[in-house]
Amino acid sequence: MSGTGVSGGRFVLRLSCPNRPGIVAAVSTFLFERGYNILDAHQFDDVAGGRFFMRMVFDRAGATEPLEALRAGYAVLAARFDMDWTLRDLDRRMRVLVLVSKEDHCLADLVYRWRIGELAMDLCGVVSNHPRATLAHVDLDGIPFHHLPVTAATRDAQEGAILSLIDSTGAELVVLARYMQILSPQLVERLRGRCVNIHHSFLPGFKGARPYHQAFERGVKLIGATAHYVTSDLDEGPIIEQDVERVSHRDTPNDLVRIGRDIERRVLARAVRNLLEDRVLLNGSRTVVFAG
Repeated sequence: MSGTGVSGGRFVLRLSCPNRPGIVAAVSTFLFERGYNILDAHQFDDVAGGRFFMRMVFDRAGATEPLEALRAGYAVLAARFDMDWTLRDLDRRMRVLVLVSKEDHCLADLVYRWRIGELAMDLCGVVSNHPRATLAHVDLDGIPFHHLPVTAATRDAQEGAILSLIDSTGAELVVLARYMQILSPQLVERLRGRCVNIHHSFLPGFKGARPYHQAFERGVKLIGATAHYVTSDLDEGPIIEQDVERVSHRDTPNDLVRIGRDIERRVLARAVRNLLEDRVLLNGSRTVVFAG
């Protein structure tokens, strides 16, 4: 297959456009006439916003054209409907770079899920502003590790090094797995639509250090976590995934920290998986997530 320029067998198409009749029919007919077979399809009509969203997975069936030829043909159809769209070979793993600070529970979980094949990605590196020894609980064997310490005086140079790593590794997704540094507006802009963050769901309340201890002092009965796209509005980007658990007066601050870690792990893993599978579409300040 490689000798003919033909890529893998499954593809994923994401699209959003102004809603109008005939979109699904046009896309389905386009694929059918070129010899492709639709395996899975989800759609959403945002009545309030007047936009239509769709995710479609299909395979080659009888088609033999290279992926670039398929893209070129689809671009003509997309222009008719004023679509924002992506088309990707689903069998090609997305390249992912993870940024982390001292708290390693989310990183450890991502690495484990990657090693057992649950997260189909190419983990091209881990970046931390702390030494590798800080991440003693994480199996980093075979994973490139980059220690990039940062201070107020070195922030520009450190972020430049991060960007260089993104470019040199070809990273398509950047995951902030409890990376406790605020990204500059310039870096955020460069990573628009391909950087995800995880944090507790108390925000904008209980900011700063020891949020679970603050929650304990206020007698909070629900704790949770939020995974969202990174934007210039700190911790307020479009939400991809959330979860909560009930707690009670019996739970100590250490209990809340333990429960919070578990929620953060699973919320980030679900968000990353949805991103790896092209299930997330931006809808202004919100997202459309076609969960599997």
